[in-house]
Amino acid sequence: MSGFDTTHWSVILRARGGAGEAREALEDLCRTYRTPVLAYIRRCVRGGDAAEDLTQAFFVHFLEKETFSVADPQRGRFRAFLLTAVKRFLINAHAETQAAKRGGGVQFDSIDESVVGGLLGRGETPDQAFERSWAMIVLEGALRRLRSEAQQAGKQALFEHLREFLTEAPDDADYTRVAAALNLRRNTLAVAVHRMRHRLRELVRIELAQSTSSRGDLECELRELRGALGAAMQADAEIAQVGS
Repeated sequence: MSGFDTTHWSVILRARGGAGEAREALEDLCRTYRTPVLAYIRRCVRGGDAAEDLTQAFFVHFLEKETFSVADPQRGRFRAFLLTAVKRFLINAHAETQAAKRGGGVQFDSIDESVVGGLLGRGETPDQAFERSWAMIVLEGALRRLRSEAQQAGKQALFEHLREFLTEAPDDADYTRVAAALNLRRNTLAVAVHRMRHRLRELVRIELAQSTSSRGDLECELRELRGALGAAMQADAEIAQVGS
């Protein structure tokens, strides 16, 4: 998505004109968001193949029917717009399936405006699944930027050793192990971790700024990202305890 302003909203606005480069950028954007959309749909239908098919159908509809053309950057965040579009698509798909009385191999748990965000007995709601996956994509994007910066600065080895410390606090044994591997003093290592964490937070803000149109929206996305990542980390900890 090089060559022009690459915020999510600018990609949407340029794609309305039908320019080839803008269309390719929009398709790249859809690929980026495929994982959270799939995570949402998997909580709403039974069967992995059905979820995959519906995810593919959603993005085909999004692009070919130009669902994106009604997006308005002034009305909120891109993530919220996309999530609303997915919900409406599933509601329509469910209605069409019911009207045709054929099922099409897709069994919906319960898809309507009143319960689409409700608990479906799988540990998290569809909205929570979407938000968790979205948060991980944002974090991974920021980490890729940080890795690229480290490569350009000739510090890729340092980044690879410290990456595990950027999203969770290391214990003393971890510090000792990495300090020995890098031949660094512990306090030097601690300073490097602190600087990388600070830069990672800045890069997360840059990632989120691509999908927001105001400072207020950006701050809201930051709060929700922290909540989604916190919930995901808690779930991972509970799974680890169960498996131990």
